[in-house]
Amino acid sequence: MSQFVVFAGLTGLIVGSFSNVLIARLPEGESLVRPLSRCSVCGTNLVWRDNIPVVSWLLLRGRCRMCDSRISWQYPAVELACAAIWAAAAWSWGPSVRSLSAVLLASALLPIAITDARHYIIPDRLSIGGLVAGLTLAFLPGGQTPVSAVLGAAAGFGVLYVVGWLGEIIFHRPAMGGGDIKMLAMIGALIGPVGALLTLFIGALLGAACFGPRALRTGQLVPFGVFLALGAALAFLFGDLILEWYFGLLSR
Repeated sequence: MSQFVVFAGLTGLIVGSFSNVLIARLPEGESLVRPLSRCSVCGTNLVWRDNIPVVSWLLLRGRCRMCDSRISWQYPAVELACAAIWAAAAWSWGPSVRSLSAVLLASALLPIAITDARHYIIPDRLSIGGLVAGLTLAFLPGGQTPVSAVLGAAAGFGVLYVVGWLGEIIFHRPAMGGGDIKMLAMIGALIGPVGALLTLFIGALLGAACFGPRALRTGQLVPFGVFLALGAALAFLFGDLILEWYFGLLSR
């Protein structure tokens, strides 16, 4: 078991390194393959020893070898976060479909949340890729059924589409981005229809608490994908407990 956890953590480091590529390139419409990894300041291609997750950043002390410009702490932070998530999933659920669902969900949500926070966009390649992965994963024994995955995707897409449509009628301006709608469809495919609705509920509460009054007053854009990501994580980990608590309140 310990070897599996270590293997999962190392895999998470690699996934985290690729997540940084997604975060940097997808908003710019760049290829994920070419050109090779390079310094964002001087444009120098990175050699293999400067591209080892976490280790290279530490050895270089967070600076480019060629131009000495600072390398963002985001790179090791994302890599370590992915490694921790993958290792935690392996430790919690072992080699199971739930473990695989957890790491797929997290590996999609992390770059989505960071990209949305920075650019107010959610790349379709991440949402649609996660949607396909969720629907495919449903055919493996031990997880949710294909019917549940399809219903989850439909619920996530449909409910948020209606919310956006109603919001546009009420506020006379676009109230929901298409990226948010596709993102919730992806989440539903991975955690089912109840999980999708719970994600929306939690995400809406968090978003309203952080941005609600100011957004209504000033028209400020809200990176709702960040709150959907947090909601999905809470729904995946604590969904049953949250629902049990909620229905317990109703039954009093």
